[in-house]
Amino acid sequence: MDIRALYNVNSNVVEEQIRGLQAAGQSNTTIAGSEGFAGILNVAMENIKTTNAYISEAENEELKFALGQTDNTHDLLIAQQKASTALQYTVALRDKFLESYKELMNMQI
Repeated sequence: MDIRALYNVNSNVVEEQIRGLQAAGQSNTTIAGSEGFAGILNVAMENIKTTNAYISEAENEELKFALGQTDNTHDLLIAQQKASTALQYTVALRDKFLESYKELMNMQI
């Protein structure tokens, strides 16, 4: 699948976290420092939990459909698409984090 459509997707959660830190009177250097990284890491972990929840929901819908408990393919397709999109977004974030990490490791001190 092609995830180039997700290229300009922004996470409102990260932006809200930064705005909250700024509203609390913390400077941009603090946001970019350890507290900012911890916040971004927490947001990334929440993103993974959300992705897992969507995948689990899609699996539950598949089981219901396979067992004949529902004949609504609309809910099944929506759950599958949510899971697919969330997984693509999570993989794109992971790739960007790894790319950033490799770039930091290659920096000369």
